[in-house]
Amino acid sequence: MQKAWAIILVLLLWGVGSAGVAHAAPLAVGSTVPQPILSRPSASDISSEKVSQFVQAYLQVLALIEQREGMLQGAETQPEAQQVEREIAAAALEMLEENGLTWQEYLQLLGLANSDPEFGERIAAQLQEAQL
Repeated sequence: MQKAWAIILVLLLWGVGSAGVAHAAPLAVGSTVPQPILSRPSASDISSEKVSQFVQAYLQVLALIEQREGMLQGAETQPEAQQVEREIAAAALEMLEENGLTWQEYLQLLGLANSDPEFGERIAAQLQEAQL
């Protein structure tokens, strides 16, 4: 269940982030919309401080999602559900920023944790340590 909510959050954050970029400034004729670059850093390039920031943000966002899950499931209409999703995404973005991460960094680290077994173990170890 937690992984499903993490995926939903990623989609929510992507939507909020890309909407913010798309509406930031008008485009000149003939220009293209810049796309966010989500390059995958090497696990060895990630500092311990960045891992700690990610772990703290992940735990806070997970708690937020668990707290608001009932509100989302209790939404009676699609617009009401979308409003709850926007509120969750905004609160999650604030949490990421409070932990020194951008949404892009969070997505990069989340992707790396899911695709690089060594980095995933590093994250899992810190998650266990943080929850003790």
